[in-house]
Amino acid sequence: MEILIVRHGQSQADLEDRYEGRADFSLTELGCEQAQKLAKWVLENYRPDIILSSPLKRAAQTAEYIGKETNVKIIFDDELMEWDNGLLAGLLRSEAAEKYPLPKEGRKPYSEFAGTESYINFRARAETFWAKFLDTYGTDENIRRACIVSHGKMINMLFRAFMKLPIDTDITLKTGDTGVHLWVVDGNKREIVFSNSQAHLL
Repeated sequence: MEILIVRHGQSQADLEDRYEGRADFSLTELGCEQAQKLAKWVLENYRPDIILSSPLKRAAQTAEYIGKETNVKIIFDDELMEWDNGLLAGLLRSEAAEKYPLPKEGRKPYSEFAGTESYINFRARAETFWAKFLDTYGTDENIRRACIVSHGKMINMLFRAFMKLPIDTDITLKTGDTGVHLWVVDGNKREIVFSNSQAHLL
């Protein structure tokens, strides 16, 4: 099965340099344009059989553009939401640095500093989604290609789950606005076809 992993378009928080996470900002005008271009590109090149999306506005709006263009129903899944950043959500980064400065030793994997989701629990959430996704759709002969719309940090966690990386890995995956990754799962085989493509924006 082919899996398109898509990050949402530009959001209002991006413009204002705010921590986003669970703060539910909408797409900007540019973000909507990015999502429209993405949707047409997906239709022309990688039309999915199913779309799953985070219900947060910026991802949901991006998924809705794809769903409308491809005429594919969207399934919203809370497990695809961005990292729960607790008290940081919606704060200006400068404001957050003043109110909730990180400890000198940094954030530990188990830390719930400032009411946030620990990285251990975040990874567990990604693993839970991934396992359920494969069990539900991985053997369905009617689904040859899926599209998952989510957020930068969650996509990074899904990548670690996909590649079966250890929880303490320093390997990260960057994704730009409406960046697209294409992964293939064939039994135990894992293949990355391309990463963070923004060809639709050129």
